[in-house]
Amino acid sequence: MNRVDVVYTLLFTEDTNNILVVLNRKNNTWSLPGGAVEANETLKEAAIREVKEETGYDVKVNDIIALNEAFINEDHIYFIMFEGQVLKSPEEIPKEKDILRVEWVDLEEADRLMPYYPDGISKLINNTGARYTFQE
Repeated sequence: MNRVDVVYTLLFTEDTNNILVVLNRKNNTWSLPGGAVEANETLKEAAIREVKEETGYDVKVNDIIALNEAFINEDHIYFIMFEGQVLKSPEEIPKEKDILRVEWVDLEEADRLMPYYPDGISKLINNTGARYTFQE
């Protein structure tokens, strides 16, 4: 069995109550921006890179707000979700081969598009989460 770490970043705008989501080409499902952690990359570095690659946004990621795990085929997958903030918006959304669309949607729509969060994305916004530390 292979271990796979996957990171996602929840980006929420308080002024509009919107969440940044992406439509994935592989399975035609919506998710938060994210993907697999690469070799010699911290979880935070991966989260920042994935958001940039998929959406063009420069972000800061903070603490972990959710941790899920699953056994899928021969993989033991850890899904790690960070809370983040947009530092800089792109002038143009990049064309990423694995992403069909990038959109800001309201909380109700985010909950509808991503039903795999049992209590909804909206519950994660006020989650105090767990502090993340990379030990050097």
